[in-house]
Amino acid sequence: MRVPQRGTFFIILHLMLYMYKFGLIGCGRIAPRHAEQIKKIGNLIAVCDTDKAKSDAFAKEYNSTAYYSIDDLLSNEKDIDIISICTPNGFHAEHVIKSLQSGKNVLCEKPLCITGAAAWQLIETEKFSRKKLFVVKSTRYNPLLKDLKALIDENKLGEIFSFQLSCFWNRPPEYYTDWHGTKFPDGGTLYTQYSHYIDALLWLLGDIDSVKGFAANKALKDVIEFEDTGVASLQMKSGVLGTINWSVNSYQKNYGISLALLAEKGTIIIGGEYLNELVYNKLQFDFTFNIQQTTANDYEFYKGSMSKHEEVYLNLVHALNDPSHPFANSFDGLRTVEAIEKIYKAVKL
Repeated sequence: MRVPQRGTFFIILHLMLYMYKFGLIGCGRIAPRHAEQIKKIGNLIAVCDTDKAKSDAFAKEYNSTAYYSIDDLLSNEKDIDIISICTPNGFHAEHVIKSLQSGKNVLCEKPLCITGAAAWQLIETEKFSRKKLFVVKSTRYNPLLKDLKALIDENKLGEIFSFQLSCFWNRPPEYYTDWHGTKFPDGGTLYTQYSHYIDALLWLLGDIDSVKGFAANKALKDVIEFEDTGVASLQMKSGVLGTINWSVNSYQKNYGISLALLAEKGTIIIGGEYLNELVYNKLQFDFTFNIQQTTANDYEFYKGSMSKHEEVYLNLVHALNDPSHPFANSFDGLRTVEAIEKIYKAVKL
């Protein structure tokens, strides 16, 4: 069923006429955020996890059928419209490919995968399956980032000279259980903690041309298999120069994320724990920034990224019914993965 683009009213009308059927693969920490939003726009028909207890408990809570193998779910649930992939990073590629090949549209949690080669395989599979592959890029719904995007797209800031992106969170040793902290399937701190902010940087300023930098494991040597700290100097293809600093060693709690832009017609710094605060604003022109209270994905002993899955799923429905509606796609996912690969190649641990 197709619905013409007419905004929120037609999304609501469509949902009244047809409720999308979802399957969810992976019943870990992020899965409840997806399930809660799926309930608002559709029906969660089936869930899957290789951990039988997790799958059973999740299925019971959300009144779904439990599976323990993605192959079993895909072969038995023919009526599912969309598969939401919430498995560990390194398994995204396998699970996305199987879902597309079974004739399902896919929404994949970030990151799309953990190698550029795998990302291109996903793009080719999407092309030949004639189904859609979408990626969760929830930070794009951050009001302050949307304002920055509009200012840049409309050339209100003139030439962008430089930027600084700082990502300082806390991830205690207790966080790194199961697959977290492993080279595979985790992939690295930039993939699991900060890929949203790498995506935001590319969304605003374009792709990376060259990188130099350093990385180290300072506090988690016996806990994780990659860096807990890194610094990189970047030149973007547009010529903009900047730096990225990242760490998961902020003492006891998240310090925050900050992004500074120095431009011809102004300097803007946004910060706070989730880029939700206007820290500094000096512009040549009048502009009112949209500042909203945001909440994080709360996992009791640590907090994740800002919780914007409601907007992700509302826009997903819109994009499914109107291909012209902007929504992060497989190529957006590829850009982030290739950027992180380029940074990691330059800052070898």
